[in-house]
This record gives sequence, structure tokens and C-alpha cells, in this order.
Amino acid sequence: MVERIRLRNPIVEMDGDEMTRILWKMVKDELLFPYLDLTIDYYDLGIEHRDATDDAVTLDAARAVATHKVGVKCATITPNAERVKEYNLKRAYKSPNGTIRGYLDGTVFRTPILVEKIPPAVRSWKKPITIARHAYGDVYRNSEIRVPGPGTAELVFRSSTGATEVRKIADFQGPGILQGIHNTDASIRSFARACFLFALDHGVDVWFATKDTISKTYDGRFKEIFEEEFAAYRERFEEKGIHYFYTLIDDVVARIMKSEGGLLWACKNYDGDVMSDMVASACGSLAMMTSVLISPQGCYVYEAAHGTVQRHYYRYLKGEKTSTNPMALLFAWTGAIRKRGELDDVPDAVRFADTLERAALRTIDDGILTGDLAAISPPFPGKQIVDSDGFLAAIKERLDQAL
Repeated sequence: MVERIRLRNPIVEMDGDEMTRILWKMVKDELLFPYLDLTIDYYDLGIEHRDATDDAVTLDAARAVATHKVGVKCATITPNAERVKEYNLKRAYKSPNGTIRGYLDGTVFRTPILVEKIPPAVRSWKKPITIARHAYGDVYRNSEIRVPGPGTAELVFRSSTGATEVRKIADFQGPGILQGIHNTDASIRSFARACFLFALDHGVDVWFATKDTISKTYDGRFKEIFEEEFAAYRERFEEKGIHYFYTLIDDVVARIMKSEGGLLWACKNYDGDVMSDMVASACGSLAMMTSVLISPQGCYVYEAAHGTVQRHYYRYLKGEKTSTNPMALLFAWTGAIRKRGELDDVPDAVRFADTLERAALRTIDDGILTGDLAAISPPFPGKQIVDSDGFLAAIKERLDQAL
């Protein structure tokens, strides 16, 4: 039996929902706790407990990350009207990811996990494309009104000095909907700086895109701030031989399909939410993407970029075996363990995280696949489709061989 590696400071654990909650526990019990002596600061972000606490637990978890610097988060439900009814919730709570990102004022970096057995669906992609998702504002901290009937909608700003600015949004002739969104210069600047620093650390170009031709003030401000902030990094980019490139969002989508990858694609909040799923799916599966939120204060939250796998959960409740892919959940934990090891100066923990990731990748390269990966991989000798239990067991076998 390998002696367990001890980490000195806590990792903030944020539990989640449905099938990912089941897999989350399996990963901990089978691949982490037998090898690591972890101190866990635990927060249950499952939808029932969030409802019981009026979602206060989500903000408590974010505060804990600010204290301990490293967190790891399972996938969680952001309820719509159907989910409110399904779980008998008090209300449709906001995205817990959005709450945590807003509190920490960080940027989310998402990078696909590439394996030889599963070539990207986009033939030109040869290197990972990292999505940098702005972590604040836009629709994730919006205010909405369901308009009941005829009337006038206005956008009103009252300054602290008492001045008022009014813009008419629309004259409603009947029922409709309204949405108000916002962002701040400070948050956009943090986002820009995080992207440029990440690019320098990893030696990759930065591509950034908005729709400033249509949204001349809102998106235009993003463009202006990125240009202002890049001035401080220009010389270092030139020395590194990397570049900053701005274009419109529809143009960058067309360009990205013909690129070789190996770049950082900086996206506004909603764009990053959507495009990270697109890149992940094109590189194999939504479960094949790493995700980390990095705050300006040096806080890190590693998470699964995908949802709670509701369909598999219903099958699991019926007693059926599922072939759910746990790779993103596993890599969330290895990312947090690696960072905790770096901050605590425990190199054995860093090596363990590296070894566990290699064992997981080797499992796939050996032809042992979950159903989602088997469906998109080309035919090859020895391909074996296993359920989640079998996949984790195969990883554990290779981990034990490597330790």
C-alpha cells in the first residue's frame, strides 16, 4: 500500500447534482482518498441544499475559496421553469458558477483534453484551443421583466451626483420580455490582463472578438479596454513571438475552423459558455475539457465544464449501469491537487496529479472507452466499451502500476 501524501492546507470542495454527483464520489473514493491525506472544506451545492439555504451556501463556498485559494467544483443544476417544478424549488436560482465567478472576479480558462485515439472533428485542429471566458456580468447577472402588456421600456441610470440619463428601449404594443445586463471597466480589465498573462505563460496567441459593429457602446467598451491593456504587454508579446488579434465574433468563428489551434480564444461570458462546449465536443466530448477559474487575487476553482448528465442519472435511478465519462471531473480534482501541492510546496502531490492524469489518458489510448468516446472514435483493434465503474477501475489499475 502506497503511503498517503499529505497536503497541509484545505481544498474547498463543492458538491453537485445528478449523475455527476454520483461519479464525483466514485472518483474520490477510488482514485484520490486511498492515495492522498486531504483536508476538505466541504460545501453541498446540490440543488436541494441550495434551495434549503436560499442559495446562501453558494456564496459561502465562494468566500471559502477566497480564504483557502484552491477549490474544486462538481457540475450543478441551474434551474429553469421545468427544473423548479421537478425539484419543487422556491424559485429559479441563478447559475452557481456565475455567483462564484462574480464574487471572485476571475477568468475561466477551458482547454480540451486531447488523446490520440480520438482525432478532433475539425481536421485542421492539431493543438488545443483554450477558451478564456470572462467571468462576470452579462446575462449571468441580469435583471429580467416579463412585460404584461402595452407600455414603454426605458433604460435609466441615476449617478451618485444626482444626474439622470434615460434611453428608450421599446414601445410595447402588447406582452413581451425585457432583459438588463451590465459589466464594469474593472472586471473587463482584469479579464484582459488575465488573458495576456496566460498567453505569455503558455506562449500562445490571443484572439478576442465581440460584436462592436452592432453593440457600439457595450461591446465597443470591451474592444477599447483590451486595446488599452495590451499596450502594457506588447513588447513582451513581441519578444515571445506571439500576437494579439481582434475581430468580430462571427469572423473569429469562421477563422477558428481553419486554424491549427494552439491559441487562446478570449470570449465574453455567454460566448465563452457556448464556444467552450463547441470546442470540447469537436475534440471528443463535453466531458473531455479542463476548466479553471483564476482570480486576480490568486484563487483557483477547478470544475467540470459540462452539465449534470441528467439522462444518465434517470437511468442510474432505475438501477441501470451507465457509461458516463468522468474525465472532466477527474481532471478538476487533479488540477486542484496540483495547484494545492504547488502552493503548499508538496511536490509529491504535484507528481501524483500528473501520474493520475497520465493513467487516465493511457486508459483511453489503450482502447478502453466510455460510450461517448467510443461513438466518435474511429475503428481500431481492441476497442472496448465499458461502463463508468469499469473505466475508473481501468484507470486505477494503470495508476497503481505507475506509482
